[in-house]
Amino acid sequence: MAYNIKKAAVLGSGVMGSGIAAHLANIGIPTLLLDIAPKELTAEEQAKGLTLEHIAVKNRFAQGALQKLLKQKPAPLSSKKNLALLTPGNFDDDLEKLKDVDWIIEVVVENLDIKKSLYEKIDAVRKPGTIITSNTSGISINTMAEGRSEDFQKHFLGTHFFNPPRYLKLLEVIPAETTTPEVVGFMKHFGEDVLGKGVVIAKDTPNFIANRIGTYGLIVTMQEMEKRGYSVGEVDSVTGPLIGRPKSATFRTLDVVGLDTFAHVAKNVYDQTMGAEQQVFAESPVLKKMIANGWLGAKSGQGFFLKQGKDILELNLDTFEYEPVKKLKTPSIEMAKQTRGLANKVKALVYAKDRTGELLWNIFAPTLLYSAQLHGEIADDIVAIDNALKWGFGWSQGPFEIWDAIGVKDSVAKMEAEGRDIPVFVKGLLDKGFDAFYKEIDGDLAFYNGTDYEKVPVNEKVIDLKRYKKKHGVIKSNTGASLIDLGDGIALLEFHSQSNAIGLDIIQMINFAIDEVEANYKGLVIGNQGKNFCVGANLGMILMEAQDDNIFELDFVIRSFQNAMRRIKYSARPVVAAPFQMTLGGGAEVCLPAAHIQASAETYIGLVEVGVGLIPGGGGNVGLYEKFIKGLPNGVEIDYQHIANKVFETVALAKVSTSGEEARENNFLNFADGISVNPDHLLYDAKQAALALYEAGYTPPLKQKVKVVGAPGYATLLLGAQGMFQSGYISEHDLKIAKKLAYVIAGGLVPYGTEVTEEYLLNLEKEAFLQLVADPKSQMRMQHMLVKGKPLRN
Repeated sequence: MAYNIKKAAVLGSGVMGSGIAAHLANIGIPTLLLDIAPKELTAEEQAKGLTLEHIAVKNRFAQGALQKLLKQKPAPLSSKKNLALLTPGNFDDDLEKLKDVDWIIEVVVENLDIKKSLYEKIDAVRKPGTIITSNTSGISINTMAEGRSEDFQKHFLGTHFFNPPRYLKLLEVIPAETTTPEVVGFMKHFGEDVLGKGVVIAKDTPNFIANRIGTYGLIVTMQEMEKRGYSVGEVDSVTGPLIGRPKSATFRTLDVVGLDTFAHVAKNVYDQTMGAEQQVFAESPVLKKMIANGWLGAKSGQGFFLKQGKDILELNLDTFEYEPVKKLKTPSIEMAKQTRGLANKVKALVYAKDRTGELLWNIFAPTLLYSAQLHGEIADDIVAIDNALKWGFGWSQGPFEIWDAIGVKDSVAKMEAEGRDIPVFVKGLLDKGFDAFYKEIDGDLAFYNGTDYEKVPVNEKVIDLKRYKKKHGVIKSNTGASLIDLGDGIALLEFHSQSNAIGLDIIQMINFAIDEVEANYKGLVIGNQGKNFCVGANLGMILMEAQDDNIFELDFVIRSFQNAMRRIKYSARPVVAAPFQMTLGGGAEVCLPAAHIQASAETYIGLVEVGVGLIPGGGGNVGLYEKFIKGLPNGVEIDYQHIANKVFETVALAKVSTSGEEARENNFLNFADGISVNPDHLLYDAKQAALALYEAGYTPPLKQKVKVVGAPGYATLLLGAQGMFQSGYISEHDLKIAKKLAYVIAGGLVPYGTEVTEEYLLNLEKEAFLQLVADPKSQMRMQHMLVKGKPLRN
């Protein structure tokens, strides 16, 4: 049977249910959001004379959840418009509508009887072939399926999303014994290709994979802290980015999750395990006392940490008083900071003979052993375990990757010397003469499966650039960028300077790439797999030249950048930009002239130069102005003043989109540009877009003159800025920047409707940029941004 999900229903409108519904709306799936009908009226409903039978009352929970989606931070919706795809309802009136949906997701309270009672009602109304899944984080999938019809059981499984569903990558798919392999296979591919998730197949065991091991690791860390007298802040100072974990480290993570939620997850494992494992998950006296005090973490305003004014305080677990945060300071931390590569850092820290080394060893050793013990029980392979922890808990390395980093032989020898039991799975690896859980075979990654190594299965849409370059080499490279042959006649220009900031090295590679692609390729993709696509031009270099009064040098740099952007625009072969995450300033300017933009769903694009006392200098102003015009249908009367106003507002306020969808609403993307939901598929999608343009007989745009608003438009643009200056909202220097920006966008003081060349507009932009960069107040703003990482208002 071929499955296709065109409509869905989410049952349960709590934070998780409404978040899943929002994620479905973000990818364009119309979704019903149903919840129970209230049993009593609110005072407000009584005042309106409503009864329990009134639809507004019956839909109160679901309708309220939809309204909360608009206020939550981080935003569950990628665009407020997506709310239109969500329809609220209630279990009394609307279960009948489930016959029209292709996927039913149950997200009600974690109570087996309530879930089973709901499934009975679903079974009576669903059409055969409808997939039903539960977002349970711990109740047995097999137990929930008991007593249902054969067709229900065949199409029933667990789909455990992580919160918040829009942003967290992990989706654990948990088949029941009765689930057909076709349904499991479909949900895996649907999860990756449509939902944009990293999918792992988990077994029906307590808390599945990520929460089972992640919770164990957190508990072991707490126990180690209590046993050896570390403070909350000391532990967090070494269990975060230093070892490849999120900034929230251990105790900030617990505060964010909620201590009551964490205690519930731990109890779930405690109730379903035995012996030594069960004892680890036994109730913590510290947590019990904190929960009794109502100190639940972020949601109650205090937990392991408390914010007082600007100060963050940590809880002293002996006195139960809050005090200033302490950090561990040991020689190994300083040494690790000088060490290159995460694997080497972790290895240096774990074996260090100081308080940091002891803490990390005593956290890592039991967690690695526990992960190996559970191999085969919670998942079929180590890849699923590693990916679950990376995608669900934000670890840079999964347990078995950490084990490889610290050395399997050395660590096992140390564990045995300490009297720790080594799992059969690990002994088997070493007995065969192997010394790592992962290795390369023919340039591909392979994992140890208990008997030998097998290649890690990869979705064809996932391109791992690091591995790809190792296997296929590069065409040309310099310090800022590399040109890579992606196959099928498409080349890729990858930025890899610090923060992917644009300097002369990247400009040089753009020119080389266009020459090479026009001669030998069908198209070019500009993309990378750094933390962000590109955070703009090299500000440090610009400031240094400005402070040295090297305006001729800066003039050359700006001209070179503008010319490189025009080469992208007028390339004889299609150029596709593939932005993701932060795409700011020069990063946005690289995208605007491309023949096509294939953006990630999480693309935060904006021209933000005003924040450092400048205006866009690489063609961003004219690029955005033209993008607005191109977005209008042919034959429509164009209001150039309206467009100039919108561009001025976008640049002057340094507006940054909060998603790919919002980038389209802000006109950085137009209707023809694409959005990839799965960030791992972005380069593949961009490559396909470049091929499609080539196959369709791509021709570059003609050089055309641009109509501008001129002198009257300039005056209109400045009205708002002058009003803000007179009211004290902006400084004199802000007004100066606004005037320069308005002059460039208006096209100078020519008559309204004058047609000017692109060169003319770029020249205006360059002159304004150079005048501002020479201004001491702008230089102070640049300096402040480089040192403090935030804008200065002067």
